[in-house]
Amino acid sequence: MPSTTAPAAHVPADAQRRWTPGWPLRPGPTLGVLQHGPADPTVRTGAGVWWRGLRTPEGAATLRVEFAGGDVRAAAWGAGAAWAVAQVPALLGAEDATRSFEPGHHRVVAELARRFAHLRLARTGMVWDALVPAIIEQKVTGSEAFAGYRRLVRGHGDRAPGPGGDLGLWVPPAPETVARIPSYAWLRLGISPQRARTLVSAARVAPSLERAADADSREADRRLRSLPGIGPWTSAETRVRTHGDADAVSFGDYNVARDIGWALTGRFDVDDDGLAELLEPFRPHRYRVQRLVELAGLRQPRRGPRMPARTHLPIS
Repeated sequence: MPSTTAPAAHVPADAQRRWTPGWPLRPGPTLGVLQHGPADPTVRTGAGVWWRGLRTPEGAATLRVEFAGGDVRAAAWGAGAAWAVAQVPALLGAEDATRSFEPGHHRVVAELARRFAHLRLARTGMVWDALVPAIIEQKVTGSEAFAGYRRLVRGHGDRAPGPGGDLGLWVPPAPETVARIPSYAWLRLGISPQRARTLVSAARVAPSLERAADADSREADRRLRSLPGIGPWTSAETRVRTHGDADAVSFGDYNVARDIGWALTGRFDVDDDGLAELLEPFRPHRYRVQRLVELAGLRQPRRGPRMPARTHLPIS
């Protein structure tokens, strides 16, 4: 993999800023949810630097964020550079209302809140950017989803502008590009027809969906779920990233209910209904509890067979 630090020194940035957060920043837990698999072509990390290729409302951009001591130094290239650097504080959790989170008397949640006291939830402000991988991840294994997203980005996205291209970074495909992908090409990407139809439908109304980033999370949920193929899980996975929604639980996930249920109660039989009841006292921070459990690596021991990866898609 190319160095994540060298290219920036040779290409003047189109926009940059320096920012000092008012808390001890831990970027890994905050930015980790924006990377879809270890080989995500839109992200590079290393040596205290985080790079991302992104498609902002103002155009494609390469964003470089460097963490040096207590300071954050951001630089960006491309048409969306100014927009990208302006969003850096929100991206790193500056708008996350952590002070209203009360772990209560639950021993496990209180311990996790203490252990990850500096967790902040990212707010990207980009609906299309978050929605595409969420749709691809519907009802499939992680490895299958990550591979499908990787193929889509490399096959139909664009090289990231500026030094991002030298790093091998990509920008996800624009909605108009996704809307034109023929059915046979989706199969070659390893993305099933149902998910492909949802992606194409979303691409056709992407400008309207993008405006949901400026609405509150409840209104964004309504707009997202008005589209066929987008249910509570996909909406939650999207809003967690676009809005930094601390209450957007991934109901309907293959493992989330069981893992949180086991972590908080030791039970092996918690379903979505049980999860809703279990998390109700933590509203409006139910997703924050989910994220804390994920960060701690608390998973129910797998006693039965895992969801198998499908093998019938003609991937070339």
